Amino acid sequence: MLGNAEQILRQSVAGFHQYVLTQPVHLEYVSDGFCALMGLPREQLLNGQNDSLSALVHPADREVYGQFLKTMGKKPASDTLQFRIVKPEGQICYVQTAMTSQRLPDGTMIANATLTDITQLKLETQNLQYLNDTMPCGFLKYTCQRHPRITYMNDQMRKILGFPRYFSQVSAQEAYQGSIYWMIPLEERRKMARYLNRVYTSDAPIAGEITVMRYDGRKAHLFGWVTKCLNEQGVEEFQSACMDITDRYEAKKRSQTTQYLQALTDVYDLILQYDCSNNTAKCLYGQKSMVFRWLENISLQMEEVLDKWIGQEVCEEDRQAVRQFVQSFCKNRQQGSGNQPWQIDYHEITPQGSILPYKGLFLKIDDTLSWFCCRQVPSQAEEESLRSENRILKENMQDLVMHFTDGLAAFELRDGFVTPLYVSDNVCEFFGFSKEEWMPMMQKRTPIQEFVAHSDAAYEEFLSLLQNGQAEFTYFDLKTQKERRIKAVCSQKTDSPSVRYVMLYNMEEPSRQIGEKSRETSVFIRTFGYFDVFVGEKPIAFRNKKSKELLALLVDRRGGYVTSEEAIAFLWEEEPINTVTLARYRKVALRLKNILEEYGISHIVESVDGKRRLVTEKVQCDLYDHLSGKSQGFKGSYLTNYSWGETTLAELSGDLLGTS
Repeated sequence: MLGNAEQILRQSVAGFHQYVLTQPVHLEYVSDGFCALMGLPREQLLNGQNDSLSALVHPADREVYGQFLKTMGKKPASDTLQFRIVKPEGQICYVQTAMTSQRLPDGTMIANATLTDITQLKLETQNLQYLNDTMPCGFLKYTCQRHPRITYMNDQMRKILGFPRYFSQVSAQEAYQGSIYWMIPLEERRKMARYLNRVYTSDAPIAGEITVMRYDGRKAHLFGWVTKCLNEQGVEEFQSACMDITDRYEAKKRSQTTQYLQALTDVYDLILQYDCSNNTAKCLYGQKSMVFRWLENISLQMEEVLDKWIGQEVCEEDRQAVRQFVQSFCKNRQQGSGNQPWQIDYHEITPQGSILPYKGLFLKIDDTLSWFCCRQVPSQAEEESLRSENRILKENMQDLVMHFTDGLAAFELRDGFVTPLYVSDNVCEFFGFSKEEWMPMMQKRTPIQEFVAHSDAAYEEFLSLLQNGQAEFTYFDLKTQKERRIKAVCSQKTDSPSVRYVMLYNMEEPSRQIGEKSRETSVFIRTFGYFDVFVGEKPIAFRNKKSKELLALLVDRRGGYVTSEEAIAFLWEEEPINTVTLARYRKVALRLKNILEEYGISHIVESVDGKRRLVTEKVQCDLYDHLSGKSQGFKGSYLTNYSWGETTLAELSGDLLGTS
């Protein structure tokens, strides 16, 4: 029946065999490869009466295989099937048959088929399926075309993307029209294209974060890897494994937003949040507003918020313009010209009837939220007074330098860079440099932020000095080993506006010598409510917030030692422990030591090998009195200044509930 092709089939076609599908179904021909795969001689397989192959099929697969043969025997067809066979020695193998049936002139149905051992491939697939079921990673395969087409998406990836359970892999792929770019928001597609181009050209995997669109239109934030490899057909493809970090991303974003809001409250009088998608608004900060002081963080309809604010605080002649400004922004939600925020100038009326100029602007926070921030604009009289002071300074610079011995510095400001020109010997420390360090800096330009970073002054305070002409600072004087409070007045050089002079004035009365004790040496520490330390009846006026917080941390540890690393983790929660934060911490610790020495109570803190602790027996503390049972002063608040105090607060609250 096979004629001259028999030799070719034996040598070239894996597991070739021929069936007679008309009853009784049996094997008509088997190749050498088929016999080797079955582990049986040809004579035993070709008995002409029984289907010897069906007898070797795994019991769990026999019904499916029998139905397959029955279907192929009804009419000419081609099909494939995967099943298991059990060899005579008991070994189980996974095989795949490809069969084509035909009808002979006499009506007999025969089929030519091949049989391939796929055991190794099946085991690898099972391992992949195990990883798919147990690993919380999404897995994608997509082509290396210009518009990469998705070819595979595992169950976890479909779960991350929010597909319903009944969605098959094919349906999920079709939801993104087959292309990986339909999964990526428009603003992120160029970033994704750069990723893929780098992977393809460098032949090396890369890792990173990307935003994707879920099936329901919400955004998810993923961290993952992209690599290029060859698929089973030897064709190049991209593969990605990724994790859903949306919750962590949102938590970080909330923390950053909170910090941003805190910074804005130092500048603006009123901050309103507008949610244009839900047509709602609420006041985030309004301590200076008579309308919103008691309505912070309460969502209201946008029109209601507008009515309350405009109707009671905006001058009548500006009300219509302000209303149209807000409504126009919420309708368009686009940046102003030149990518600048939307801004408006208007006037507000005070409860006393005064009319003050105000400036407001919208800051876009995300796709749906924007903040409207407004503040009072300094009056012309105040600006003229400042200009007059600077003019007098320029005219009498030499006399001022001779009269006030606190010092003088001059530097050039241009395009965000600083070039120091001159500094008197006694004020180098204010800028955080020694005289030796200052001299080389006069030969180069330094970014303003880097220049200010050496000083104890905050960057915002330094900008305030440049913009407003004056500011007050606290810095550590290395010569006297004490903190000093000074006033800095900045003025421009008449013939060169980019050159600035800074005059420094001592703002303090002569203080005690280091180590001089106060008349009252008793120390009382208050932790219930806001943290404060009293020497006798006098509270310590900490000039640095972090040094005060460090002492609060030592109090919270109740006499236990605190290492530098532990302190940094509390004082700068969002920053890693490195040489920068360690240097910053040492400066804070030195400030704490100096302020305690100034008040004559340095003995209450003990330092050993860089670790510090509070000597509890040398202080009186409401926390310690409460824990020892001497008093019951706890009323539900503890170290209100510091969020890390919540752990002890929970402990105290539990005790309070247990005794109530």
